[in-house]
Amino acid sequence: MVRCLRDKACGRRIKCNFSDTLHANTSTNSRTRRPLRVLAVTRIFPNQVEPLACPFQRHQLKALSKEAEVEVLGVIPYLPGASMLGDKARVGRLARVPARDVIDGLKVVHPRAPYVPGAGPHLSALNAPLYLAGLLPHLSSLRGRFDVVLGAWLYPDAWAAGMLGHALGLPYAVKAHGTDVNVVARWPSVRGLVRRTLRKAGAVVGVSRPMLDALVELGAPEERVTLVRNGVDRSLFRPGDKREARRALGLPEEGKIILYVGRLEETKGLGELAAAFATLEKRGQTDARLVVVGDGSMRRALERVSSREGAVVLAGNRPAADVARYLTAADVLTLPSWNEGTPNVILEALAAGRPVVATRVGGIPDVVEEGRTGLLVPVKDVPTLADALGHALSREWPAEEITRAAPPSWETSAGHLLAALERAVAARAS
Repeated sequence: MVRCLRDKACGRRIKCNFSDTLHANTSTNSRTRRPLRVLAVTRIFPNQVEPLACPFQRHQLKALSKEAEVEVLGVIPYLPGASMLGDKARVGRLARVPARDVIDGLKVVHPRAPYVPGAGPHLSALNAPLYLAGLLPHLSSLRGRFDVVLGAWLYPDAWAAGMLGHALGLPYAVKAHGTDVNVVARWPSVRGLVRRTLRKAGAVVGVSRPMLDALVELGAPEERVTLVRNGVDRSLFRPGDKREARRALGLPEEGKIILYVGRLEETKGLGELAAAFATLEKRGQTDARLVVVGDGSMRRALERVSSREGAVVLAGNRPAADVARYLTAADVLTLPSWNEGTPNVILEALAAGRPVVATRVGGIPDVVEEGRTGLLVPVKDVPTLADALGHALSREWPAEEITRAAPPSWETSAGHLLAALERAVAARAS
């Protein structure tokens, strides 16, 4: 049985599944019946066109599949005639995704869900019935095969998972991540749908303690809210030889490296990061380089950050093994986002023994300890970001101490998720 502990930060009694000492498979070990059968519904899952997308989702569900039977409805956005757009638009590229696939051993079905382009905060409720319409053709093939439906994104995924669960006579659970709670759930057009989804869910999972508070505020019953931290592949992300990693990546062995990993979008604080890096250069920090892993609309702006040759390295999208190598090569990871959940790249940096300079948003303060594993700064504050980066580069950070603060493995994370799903099934049965 998972213990119910008191969270000192908020005073609530919540399910605290974050202790590294709590065995991940407590309920699994005592279960003699067949494995739980889980149907996951989500738009945020990799596919053949975007194989590097949302790795945390793939890692957790893959680990869950070692203890349960898992099938994924990896929903693909669809517009009539999308295939004619080709590579000019994301929806055109995604038209090439096959109807069925096997990804990391997981059975994946890719339903096509129509949507209203550019719906935004005031019209996004229109996408709910369209999303569900994309799932309904699969209804008959899903009957009698599952015990619980998991909506692995708050809206519209979890809302649709709830409707699908009702149609199949199954309980459903909600797994929230960050932007879905901090941004999308607060849009006027979907706020009511989110509230009803959370209120009726058998279990509601968040990845940080601040997120649990937000989920309760949005309508989740307090007694059903559970903290399940994301995990890290500890065999891949671990301390290593900095010089060796730099040689392998073709980076200079000398000097300081500030690393950013993520989408290159304005809301990730890339404008502030560019300005902060320019500030460091003006202050004489001419041995520093900014290495950026990822792609997006801010790429061209980042190319113009510095006039120094080689000062900014744009590495593009890279697989996890390369990300691990870049973390080993770096002196500090930075993530100056405007809003976040609990970004996995921060957890990976901690596992690699690298300090983090990030904004004080979402679940980041829950995993980055000020002065011990990194430094936290306000959103959109260029001078403070520049100061923090300069300070992080100028001091020594014990890698062993940072690594000890890193989260557990994906297997442990998946074990906690399994316990939450089993509680949802047990509650429905009783």
